[in-house]
Amino acid sequence: MNTPTRTKNNKITAGLLESAFTFKNGFTAKLSFLLLNQVDLILTVFAMSLGLSEINPFMRDLFMVPIGLIIAKCIIPLLLAWVIPGKLLIPAIILLFAVIGWDIKELIKFFV
Repeated sequence: MNTPTRTKNNKITAGLLESAFTFKNGFTAKLSFLLLNQVDLILTVFAMSLGLSEINPFMRDLFMVPIGLIIAKCIIPLLLAWVIPGKLLIPAIILLFAVIGWDIKELIKFFV
């Protein structure tokens, strides 16, 4: 016998599976998440080429191993966007906007 809670859980599970196998649900959020990760990577690489350093120690170590950097900034975000429903990526998107804002602020400070 299906209870209302079990039916709700089944719908949630079905929604997660559908999101995992298609980019259709939450496409804008998923694409934003992927693009913002790439913008962050580009700004960080540019800043490091100017002599600035990466603050995040985990990412700083990854810059020494290019394959690790590709996995961390390209493959993992792609897998996350594939599996996680778009609406659940919104906090990460907001955080990425803040990180990119920080990157731009530091670059402006460097040039001024």
